[in-house]
Amino acid sequence: MASRDDLSLSFGAAAGAYEAGRPSYPAEAVAWLLEPAAKLSDQPNVIDVGAGTGKLTRAVIERGAEVTAVEPDPEMLAELHAALPQVPCLVGTAERMPVPDASAEAVVAGQAWHWVDPVAASRECGRVLRPGGVLGLVWNVRDTDVEWVRRLGEIMHGSAAEQMIADDAVRIHDPFGTVERNQWRWERSMTRAQLLSMVQSRSYVITAAPERRAAIETALDSFFDEIGLTAETSISLPYVTHAFRALRN
Repeated sequence: MASRDDLSLSFGAAAGAYEAGRPSYPAEAVAWLLEPAAKLSDQPNVIDVGAGTGKLTRAVIERGAEVTAVEPDPEMLAELHAALPQVPCLVGTAERMPVPDASAEAVVAGQAWHWVDPVAASRECGRVLRPGGVLGLVWNVRDTDVEWVRRLGEIMHGSAAEQMIADDAVRIHDPFGTVERNQWRWERSMTRAQLLSMVQSRSYVITAAPERRAAIETALDSFFDEIGLTAETSISLPYVTHAFRALRN
C-alpha cells in the first residue's frame, strides 16, 4: 500500500486526468472564503497552496484577486502555468511557502488540507498572512446520499478528504481564531470520459498496481453500461462543497 506521502505527491503522474475530471468550485463558496480578505483590500493578495492544476486558482482570479500558486508537485504546477501563465508559480507546501511574511490577505487550499500537518501548516499560513487575514479551506465531495453515486464510490474507493469531512476532523490551529464552516449542494454535468478521468485522477488509483487499476476501469465500464451512460450522453454528478475559514489573530 502506498504511503501517505506517496499518495499526496502522486497527482503529477495524472495531471491531465486531474484537469479533465476534477470540478471547479461554486462561485458562492469562493466568495464566502474570500469575504474577510475583501474587507482588507479591494484587490487582495491570495496564496493558493496545494494549487494543483489551478481549479481553485481560476475561481479566485474571477473574484478579482491577485493569486500566487504554491504547489509541491512540479508536474501539476506546469499544467497550471500552461493554462494561467500570468500567475506566479512557486514550488512549496502549506508547511513551507516561499513567500514573505505578512504578504497576503488570504491563503486558500482546495482539496489539499487533508494532506498537511495542520499545526505546522496553520503556523506557516499565519506567518504569510496580515493580521485579520483569512485561511480558507474547501473540498468538493461527491454526494453519496444518491444511490448511483454511492455505488460509484464503492468502485473507486473513498479518500482521506471524505473521511476527514465525515469525521468532522478539519482542524485549524494557532494563530487563528474560531473556525466557521459552510456548505453548498450543486451538480456537474459529466460525460463518461470525464467520469473516467475523475476516477483516474484519484491518488488511490494512480498509485495502485497495474492489475488493480485495470480491474477498477473494467468495473467502471460495466457500471456505466448498467446506468445507461454512453460515450454520447452525460449525467449530473451531485456534489457537496464543504468550506471552512478562520481569521488570523
